[in-house]
Amino acid sequence: MDLEIDIEAPWPAEADWADLAEAALEALVQVAPELDNPRLLASLLFTTDEEVHVLNREWRAKDKPTNVLSFPMLERADLLALAPDGPPEMLGDLALAFETCAREAAEKGVPVEHHASHLIVHGLLHLAGLDHEISDADAEAMEALETKALALIGIADPYGDRS
Repeated sequence: MDLEIDIEAPWPAEADWADLAEAALEALVQVAPELDNPRLLASLLFTTDEEVHVLNREWRAKDKPTNVLSFPMLERADLLALAPDGPPEMLGDLALAFETCAREAAEKGVPVEHHASHLIVHGLLHLAGLDHEISDADAEAMEALETKALALIGIADPYGDRS
């Protein structure tokens, strides 16, 4: 799977957000192999709360910013049936809001890079047709995949100890 990445201010230039996104994707395909398809393409926009607010209002009728927005373009069944040969297929678009991401990272006491990695993994799973809002079982399955992928890149369970 290929990511088209666009990074806007105010995302700090000292971090390599593109490498971070690629590492998150590489870890995720190890636990969600349906995303390990050379035909798949997704776009990832690192942007502002203001831009995410506009997108959220326009496309989801929610008049507020959020940490990550996902806009899937394939149904899960189509993703699972996608052959590895053929033309590129757009999985969907993601947008991450810097100010919300940074605030949430500070509230959780984690580096913003770790929280951004979590949001990328979370958003990509949404693009893959998974949804934590359907049921508790779906939420647990999605969180388990996120936790496994993040562990592969040395990031602690973002949901904490659930034992």
